[in-house]
Amino acid sequence: MDQQFTIRFAERMNQLPPYLFGMINKMKMEKRWKGDDVIDLGMGNPMDPAPGPVTEKLCEVALDPKSHRYPVAGGMKNLKREIALYYKRNYDVQLTGENDVICTIGSKEGISHMSLALLGPGDTVLVPAPAFPIHVYAAVIAGANVLRIPLSSEDTFIAQIEQMCKSLYPAPKLVMLNFPHNPTGRLATKEFFSEIVKLAKKYNFMVINDFAYGKVTYDGYVAPSFLEVPGALDVGVEFSSFSKSYNMAGWRLGYCVGNPGIIDGLAKIKGYYDYGIFSAIQVAGIVAMRDCDDSIVEQASVYQNRRDVMCDGLVRMGWEVETPKAGMFVWVKIPAPYDKMGSIRFSVEMMARANVAVSPGAGFGEEGEGYLRLALVENEHRIAQALKQMKRALKEIDQEVEAGTFKLEEASA
Repeated sequence: MDQQFTIRFAERMNQLPPYLFGMINKMKMEKRWKGDDVIDLGMGNPMDPAPGPVTEKLCEVALDPKSHRYPVAGGMKNLKREIALYYKRNYDVQLTGENDVICTIGSKEGISHMSLALLGPGDTVLVPAPAFPIHVYAAVIAGANVLRIPLSSEDTFIAQIEQMCKSLYPAPKLVMLNFPHNPTGRLATKEFFSEIVKLAKKYNFMVINDFAYGKVTYDGYVAPSFLEVPGALDVGVEFSSFSKSYNMAGWRLGYCVGNPGIIDGLAKIKGYYDYGIFSAIQVAGIVAMRDCDDSIVEQASVYQNRRDVMCDGLVRMGWEVETPKAGMFVWVKIPAPYDKMGSIRFSVEMMARANVAVSPGAGFGEEGEGYLRLALVENEHRIAQALKQMKRALKEIDQEVEAGTFKLEEASA
């Protein structure tokens, strides 16, 4: 008799919980395959097109056989220069565009490989919570310890970081920031970043800021770059991407800018893992950064209008809403008594009953339980329709609770 074959995963796999957003996305696709019209408020996946000149340039360059070869791993010189000019134009940050800029296959890949370059067993990372999963699990996969700091006032948050630096041995090696914040939409001031830089120099930790939503801002708000603060280039880097600002999510084009030594570590890791980004995409990225500033403003206006429809509709439903000034999401607390279901079950019920996909707050850690993250990717009409369908589904649940055929509290069992 043949001996039974056993698949043995690495121990790190035991530290990775089921990816909740993958579960919700699978449910969404299954319903769509059956013909259901699911309104997607779950994933931050832009449905609007990339700027016309960007797509046209991609098609033009893709026809050139020279673009079919392996590209330069760290990014084309002209794209890196354009990123440097973008930072000078928008944030008055002086970059050379050489060893202080590197291109990545989206910011998620870059953060993951940067974590492999910087972290290992015995190292500790501090992360604001709730947190976008990669900010936690990139460090976990690298073998590091992660300590989550609940988002609070800037003063309290700074004080908690300093307390951890004083009490932990060895002291934290890295602080992972994400402002404007996903999922909550929380903002950071230059003064906050300045205090982070002071602590980084005092306690010798590095800083990463995920700045993916830096240009998706509303009501005249301008999000500061971490690198604007004096001394930031000495201690850290900033990631961003073309996904949100230019609706190029599926193109997988991002970048990291900042401290040359830290970026060199990422370059070394990427040299082993990948051959860079398709040249046609990089050339299209040059066009986006050089010629499409107006498109960023127009897209932010589109998201602001959708935000207003979303928030106004939720308020009319009786939900408490904090209107965000940045990001492409609304972070909202599930109202009583439906909060008894927990965010995962609530999300499943909305999918099943309302044909609306939402992201459960639990997917961002225990600090997110009781909340939903609602994406602003659908148009205003479909957002309004989604809220109507959710309201109808909740009324249906109310009737079943009254009849004794549905128990809200089952979620905790």
